[in-house]
Amino acid sequence: MKIRFTLFLLLLISISESKVNAQLSAYTNFQNQFMVFDNAIIRKIEYLVPIQYKVGRIAIPYLDNSRNFKIYYNGGSTKINDGFTSNFQVTDNLLTYQNAKALWVWDKGSVMNLSKYCDQFYTGDSVVLFFEGVQKEFKAYYNGEIYPIENFLAATSSDLFSQDTTVVISNEMDIASGALPSIKVSDNIAAYVNYADQFRIFYHGAIVEQENNLVTSFDVGRNTTAYVDINKTFKIFHGGKTTKVDEFQPYSYSAGDDVVAFVGYDNYFKIFYQDSVYNIGYFQPDFRVKDNVVAFQDATGYFKVFYKGTIYTLESYYPADFKVAYNSVVYKNRSNVLRLFSDGNIYDVTSADITDWRLDYDVLQYRFGANMYKVFYKGQTY
Repeated sequence: MKIRFTLFLLLLISISESKVNAQLSAYTNFQNQFMVFDNAIIRKIEYLVPIQYKVGRIAIPYLDNSRNFKIYYNGGSTKINDGFTSNFQVTDNLLTYQNAKALWVWDKGSVMNLSKYCDQFYTGDSVVLFFEGVQKEFKAYYNGEIYPIENFLAATSSDLFSQDTTVVISNEMDIASGALPSIKVSDNIAAYVNYADQFRIFYHGAIVEQENNLVTSFDVGRNTTAYVDINKTFKIFHGGKTTKVDEFQPYSYSAGDDVVAFVGYDNYFKIFYQDSVYNIGYFQPDFRVKDNVVAFQDATGYFKVFYKGTIYTLESYYPADFKVAYNSVVYKNRSNVLRLFSDGNIYDVTSADITDWRLDYDVLQYRFGANMYKVFYKGQTY
C-alpha cells in the first residue's frame, strides 16, 4: 500500500507540472495593432504598439504604449499596474516582474510578493530562485510556497545565475575558474553551489544534498541535473535518482527536459533519455539541446534530431541557421523552403520570400515585408 500511495503522489505531481495545451504567439500588424494568436484564435488586444512584450506558454506580459504593465491570459488582458514595472520574465506557467526593486510572481492569475528588495532572480517553468535583499537570503518559490535556500552561495562567476539554456559545456569550462555560474534554474529544478562548495539541488520543494564537495561543472533541465563531480566522474540526477553515467569527464554536454546529450571521453556521442543511454556514434558533433529536442550534425554531415527516443533525419547537410524550442526545430532549406519539425512531424511551411521567423514554443510565426505576419501551428496556417 505504501508503494501504491507513493506512486499516486508522483502521478499527482506529474499531472500538476504537466504543461497545459495553450499555444500563444504575438505580433504587431500593418496597422500597428497588437495581435495575439491563442490556440488558433487571433485576437486584437491593443490598438497601439506595445513598448515591450514576451511570450510565455499560457500568458503574454507586456508594457503597453503608455508603459502600463498588462498580462494577456485566458482570452483577455488585465492591467497589473500603471507604469511601475521595470523588468519582467515569463516561462511556461510563471511570470515574474519587478516594480522598482520589489519582486512579484504571477502564477495562473494569482499574484504574490516575493521580496521588497531583490537584485537577482531567475524564473523557471514552476520555480523561481531569488535573493531576498532585506533578509540577505536566497529563497525559492514553488507551488505557491516560499522556501529558504541558503544565506550565502558561491559567486565565482560574474553572472551568478545562468540565463542561457542552450550552452554546451566543454571540459575546458569549470566553476572554479569563473567560466560557469554557480546557480542554474530550469523548468522545475534549481542546482547551485553553496558557500561551503557543496552541491545542492532544489527539486519538488526539497533540498537534495547531492555532493559535499565542489563539482567541476553542471547543467539543468526539467527533472534533470547533469554534472561532473570532484573526481571527474560524470553523473546525472533525474527524477530523484542519481546515475553514474561515465567514470571520466565528457568532452562536452548539455541538458534539456529529461534528456542530456554528451560526447564521452571515448569520443562517442551519446544521449541520456528517461534513464537510458543511447549510443549515437563515434564522432564529436555540433549539437544543441533545447527542451525536448537534441539537434545535431552526424558523422556524415546530416542534420538530425533526437526527439523522445527517436532519431529523425531532416537534411543531408547541417544548416547554418536554425531555431529550436520545446518540441520543434525550424530552418530554411537549400530550396528556400521554411521547414518545421514539430512533435515528430515534418512540414514544408512556405517557399515564399520571408523576412523573419521565430518559434514561440511550438507556434511558428513568420513575416513578409514590414508587418505582414502568418502563424503556423499543427499543420495549419493562420
